[in-house]
Amino acid sequence: MLNDNFMKELYEYNDSILRNVNNHYFRYLINEVDWNQRLIAIKGSRGVGKTTLILQYLKFVLKNPDESLYVTADHYWFYTNNLVQTADAFYKNGGRYLFIDEVHKYPNWATEIKNIYDGYPDLKIVFTSSSILDIYKDEADLSRRLITYELPGLSFREYLEMNNFIKKTSPISLETIQINPREYTESVLEQVQHPLPLFRNYLKTGYFPFSTNEKEESTFKKLNQVINTIIETDLSMMEGFDVKTAFKIKKLLGVVAESVPFKPNISALARKLDVSRDTVYHWLNLLEKSNLVNLLLVKKGISTLQKPDKLFLENTNWNYAFRQEPDLGNLRETFLLSQLLNANFEVKLPENGDFYIEKYDLTIEVGGKSKTIKQVKEESNFLIAVDEIELGRGKKIPLWLFGFLY
Repeated sequence: MLNDNFMKELYEYNDSILRNVNNHYFRYLINEVDWNQRLIAIKGSRGVGKTTLILQYLKFVLKNPDESLYVTADHYWFYTNNLVQTADAFYKNGGRYLFIDEVHKYPNWATEIKNIYDGYPDLKIVFTSSSILDIYKDEADLSRRLITYELPGLSFREYLEMNNFIKKTSPISLETIQINPREYTESVLEQVQHPLPLFRNYLKTGYFPFSTNEKEESTFKKLNQVINTIIETDLSMMEGFDVKTAFKIKKLLGVVAESVPFKPNISALARKLDVSRDTVYHWLNLLEKSNLVNLLLVKKGISTLQKPDKLFLENTNWNYAFRQEPDLGNLRETFLLSQLLNANFEVKLPENGDFYIEKYDLTIEVGGKSKTIKQVKEESNFLIAVDEIELGRGKKIPLWLFGFLY
């Protein structure tokens, strides 16, 4: 039986958290989630703003404090009470909207949420989770009930908006980039005449919302804290890793970071880490699901067990977290791949060029302002993503413009 005073404390915790939430900036996903669904999951890496997003919705959109409750799954309340008990008491007190943060920290979460869903038909549940493996394991039982969304880091467009360099701007489509990007590009340049210095800042420290109003040094400290927490806490907890294994995974990530884009030799990595080839594959997949790396397969690649042909860090801020002066060519490719994947495009490694998008039969080559079409001129459909230019012409598109895809 639940203690009423303890339930009161949960409501006080909810109210205290909401008082510190502002409406300065809303991430794009807040308008894409179908909030009418009964069971919603919002996944994403640490630091991308999942908690802020659900709290903003609760406070500024839902505006129904008497029927809503925010809890975090690692609150000490759950040392002695479970989710089903909490939902039952909340529902009987008139609650209809339950928000559960970091549900992956709660043992047996999938079974209990299924029981809540089935037992309280007019209760809506929204939960956040790490993008790592556990939700993939447990999602099957909820697949008929659960609607899942993924929140990535900031796009370059969102970075400019959040820092008040431009007003609210709709994303550009890849079709528009291919056919007629000039009008859109000029409308951005009317607001920020010289985007390239801001683009450099974004590549360095602008991918995560916590960098806003932070000094560069503080942002780098937070970036390293996020990396360590993902591996030492999230991965270790979900996969049952010990300290020794967590250290080896860090070592693997360090090897990748030293030479991205990295062309992996799985056998050599296995020997270096003193583990099997299958273990290396497994760890690489975990690093991808943790949003620490992006894996790229060749166009014809279809097997999930296939060796990735190239590995990139998931975003350019990671590049700077590992190296003070990362290679500029690597930064360009890492940025473009990150933006394309975050905009939900399936990207492959082509025979010619850097990236291939099957949906449009489109090959993209990345480079500086002196880059020519030589490498991809035989392709039927191609673009050159060019850094160090403000306005493109023909097949040459400013690299920064791909940061407006989402």
